[in-house]
Amino acid sequence: MSESIANASAKAAQVGGLKVLVIDDSKTIRRSAETMLAKEGCEVITAEDGFEALAKIAQFQPDVIFVDIMMPRLDGYQTCAIIKNNKRFETTPVIMLTSKDGLFDRARGRIVGSDQYLTKPFTRDELLSSLRSHAPSASA
Repeated sequence: MSESIANASAKAAQVGGLKVLVIDDSKTIRRSAETMLAKEGCEVITAEDGFEALAKIAQFQPDVIFVDIMMPRLDGYQTCAIIKNNKRFETTPVIMLTSKDGLFDRARGRIVGSDQYLTKPFTRDELLSSLRSHAPSASA
């Protein structure tokens, strides 16, 4: 049992302290992701859409960004493209969150610079796994 606790602590340490931005027009998704990430020690900020997110990115300077595709005003593709076209944030990992799981959708995400595509509904393990795979390395 203590080994599994040690493994859990090691996994949490990999993402603990990371600044994560979650952009989604669904309050339920924002709250779910925020709760899951905060339990792992992440500092989480949320935004309802791309416009709100762009206003928060410069101030918050997240390590990883999760963005929904289908949002009003500025969708996830547009938001990702704007983030990736900014020299200051072009290397910040952007993970698309969406219920759209088609090949075209995934390709369009890659074209605008997304680093990964996570399909909703996602599990806690899927969310954390994608975060770990794109988190800035502590040894870097």
